[in-house]
Amino acid sequence: MFTYLPNVKGITCLFILSAFFTAAYAQEDPFQVKADKLAHKYILTDGHVDLPYRLKVTNFRLEREYLGIPVSTENGDFDYERAKKGGLDAPFMSIYIPSTYQETEGAAKLLADTLINMIEGIAKAHPDKFAMAYSPEDVKMQFKKGLISLPLGMENGAPIGDDLKNVAYFKKRGISYITLTHGKDNLISDSSYDTTRTWKGLSPFGNEVVAEMNRVGIMIDISHVSDQTFYQVMKLTKVPVIASHSSCRKFTPGFERNMDDDMIKALGKNGGVIQINFGSTFLDGKVQEYQNKKREELMLLLEKQGLKNRDEAAKPVIAAFQKANPTLYSDVKTVADHIDHVVALAGIDHVGLGSDFDGVGDSLPTGLKDVSQYPNLIAELLRRDYSNEDIAKICYKNVFRVWKAVQSFATSK
Repeated sequence: MFTYLPNVKGITCLFILSAFFTAAYAQEDPFQVKADKLAHKYILTDGHVDLPYRLKVTNFRLEREYLGIPVSTENGDFDYERAKKGGLDAPFMSIYIPSTYQETEGAAKLLADTLINMIEGIAKAHPDKFAMAYSPEDVKMQFKKGLISLPLGMENGAPIGDDLKNVAYFKKRGISYITLTHGKDNLISDSSYDTTRTWKGLSPFGNEVVAEMNRVGIMIDISHVSDQTFYQVMKLTKVPVIASHSSCRKFTPGFERNMDDDMIKALGKNGGVIQINFGSTFLDGKVQEYQNKKREELMLLLEKQGLKNRDEAAKPVIAAFQKANPTLYSDVKTVADHIDHVVALAGIDHVGLGSDFDGVGDSLPTGLKDVSQYPNLIAELLRRDYSNEDIAKICYKNVFRVWKAVQSFATSK
């Protein structure tokens, strides 16, 4: 399911009306009322929030101090006030490393350290609001204190470079999971977005990285990897793995970035968890088809006028085109459809939330536009007869089970 909405600048009134009717509806709808209570009763974990890199880019562009930004802002998808409203307690901060940083020796590791330092700085600057988290026990303790925990996940294993010792190094720096690769093949594995297939799955070094992540207690994240890589990881790992921000390929045929049914079943047998990505193009293949078609039309229009999309003269042309061709969004019901599908294939113990907030741009579904709106998804699940215990598993118990298993395996060696 999806909806049409014009771009943000043109829908101020629509959002005001929407907020009014949503508030009125919430007062009358028992599912919405209960959902809000559950969102604040249970620990709510999100496997992937791209705040660190968003702040890095914003700071570079605007030359502003980042420490105040996460508390209250109209920019992006995450801040403290909206997180509290939505019941978010443990967003995994994505230490995102663009593939371009793989091209210069040492650049990826330097960026990773910089972003980790940033999140540590936020927690230090706002100890009444945020705290670093390195285990489920940390999150539980800080939840009781009313703090938002900031566990760390590194998106792209490129900072490991070709030195296996860096796996333990990043464990000491507080990294709880590593996404093996990102948009391009790296020294560890092939990427779902890269057709080169450099290693036909994991590299020889990647095999060592998987074993070392098991040894030191870092969760393996198979989001972004190729199908071959996924199945090779399944054979090698001694503990459950996660997909920190992926959805179901059934709804997006041909989109390898998502997981197909056999992979989801295999993940379930492994004891792992797929955390559903909220990006509209991850949720409905029709959205991606529409966006691609409109992008091609816009590029053709600009070409006919002798313009490039970054030209100053192109701005009014692009604005007019966007107004005439509203953005296509998925909605909260489609996110629930993905959860339903995972439950049907693998069971309730193998699904969670991995929004990709601040990472998917202007493609978030109607009803899940930022971290204040998790109760809308919980309400939809309640309407579909999910029990309180089911909600608790989706919100945190499933991911905590994997997190604990990985740490227990490491300490038993």
